[in-house]
Amino acid sequence: MLQPLIHYGCHFLLPLVVALLFFKSNWKYAYLVMIAGILIDLDHLLATPIFDSNRCSIGFHPLHSSFAILFYFFLCFPKKSRLVGLGLMIHIISDAIDCSLM
Repeated sequence: MLQPLIHYGCHFLLPLVVALLFFKSNWKYAYLVMIAGILIDLDHLLATPIFDSNRCSIGFHPLHSSFAILFYFFLCFPKKSRLVGLGLMIHIISDAIDCSLM
């Protein structure tokens, strides 16, 4: 029961903390852009079953692959794509934490 709380807490609270700490003047915009990183979970629609509480997303779904994660990492460096990259990396970190709790 604690696992979903940690998982979704990381998905929604970690971007808020990052936005408040590092993007103070524009924190609402930064938070919304980083939260949009949850859209990569659309790749779950390609799996059968769509949701499996015992499945680790990392390495299973296409947008959670090593290649995709490397791409997300490099998005963090250019200023124009930094928020998107941070949101995606926070999403991946949240999923990785969830995988370690299984």
